[in-house]
Amino acid sequence: MSDEEKFNGSVDALSEEILEWAKSYARENGWKINPDEKQLGAVVKGLARNTLKFGERYCPCRIRSGDSEKDKEIICPCIYHRDEIETDGNCHCHLFYK
Repeated sequence: MSDEEKFNGSVDALSEEILEWAKSYARENGWKINPDEKQLGAVVKGLARNTLKFGERYCPCRIRSGDSEKDKEIICPCIYHRDEIETDGNCHCHLFYK
């Protein structure tokens, strides 16, 4: 098995864990997750890739600065998500919905 195949297998396994976390987090806050399975899958896989590559669940829809202190702001759920959900009905990356 190639390194890429191992990485992709790890992404798939971690994606399942992240999806369960996202469902639970949404439920706890009275929200729901994106009903569009294709878009939901892309965001969840992006979170899994970032977790494996960088060690944190960085939002795949925001650009990391490389400054670990500043980048804490974009670890999912990011510091912006509550305001975005309140004003827009969903967070920036369309993971959580009101």
